[in-house]
Amino acid sequence: MPPRPTWKGFLKVSLVNIPVKVFPATESAATLSFNQLHAECQTRIQQKRWCPHCEREVSNTELAKGYEFEKGRYVIVTDEDIQKVRVESTRVINLVQFADDTEIDPIYVDRAYYLAPDGPMAAESFAVMREGMAGKAGIGKVALYGREYLVAVRPQKKGLVMYTLHHDAEIRAIDQIEELESVPSKVKPEEMKLAKQVISTFDAELNLKGYKDEYTEGLRQIIEAKIGGEEIVAPEVQEPPKVVDLMEALRRSLDSVSAEKKKPAKAALKKPVKLKVANGARKRRAG
Repeated sequence: MPPRPTWKGFLKVSLVNIPVKVFPATESAATLSFNQLHAECQTRIQQKRWCPHCEREVSNTELAKGYEFEKGRYVIVTDEDIQKVRVESTRVINLVQFADDTEIDPIYVDRAYYLAPDGPMAAESFAVMREGMAGKAGIGKVALYGREYLVAVRPQKKGLVMYTLHHDAEIRAIDQIEELESVPSKVKPEEMKLAKQVISTFDAELNLKGYKDEYTEGLRQIIEAKIGGEEIVAPEVQEPPKVVDLMEALRRSLDSVSAEKKKPAKAALKKPVKLKVANGARKRRAG
C-alpha cells in the first residue's frame, strides 16, 4: 500500500512557490510492540483517566489542554486558540539559506520525510528546483504535528528529502561527558599505525541494506515458538575479553583478518545464529 501524505503546502525559495506533499520516509511496522497484561489472567490493562479532585474517571470529552504558568495554576488552551497561530510555516516550507549538504552534522537530524509535487502542474518546477539543489541543502522551517521544526531539504533521486532538525539548544555538548576528560589527546605513533591498518582491512562500499535487525528477528522467533508451545534455549553469549595489551590485540586483529581472507569464499560467510529448541519440545521452523 503506497504511503499517504501527512502534510500539504508549498516549498518556497525566494519568490518561487511549488505545491508539495510530505510523506513519512520511515515506518515502524517492522518493530515489535507489546501490550501490558495482568500476568494472572492475561487480560490487557486499561489506562483510565482519573481526576483526583473529583474522585472519578473522566471521559475524553471532558479533557482540556492546560499550560502550567505557575505551580498548580493552569490556563486552558483550546483547539480554536491553537488554530489562531498563523505563522507562515503552517502552510509553507520556506528555505531561507543553502549550504553544502555535507555541512549538516548528523547529530542534528531527527526524522526524514519525502517531498513530492502536489499535482502535474507542479512537477516541472519541482524537477528544476531539485536539479538546481544538487550537492546543496536548503534550511528552513515547517509546522508539523502541533510544533514548528527547523528543517533541511536536499535532493534524492527523483524527489527531495526533508529532515527535521534539532535546534542547537537541544544538543548536549560532548564536553559535558566527564568520562571523556581522562581520554588522552595524544596517542603512540606505533599504536595508531596498527589501528589504521586494522581499520583499512574493513574498508568497503557502504550498503546499509545488508544490515538486518537481528534482535527483532530473535524476538519474533521466541514469540512464534511460544505460540506453538515450544520452549527455546538462547545460545550462550560470551563476554568479549578485556584489552590488556593494545599492541598485541591490534596485531592479533590483523592476523585474524588475514587468516579469514585466505579461506574459501563459502567458508568465510558467517551463518546466522539460531535459537535452539529445548530437548523434548516440538521442533518447528520459525517464519
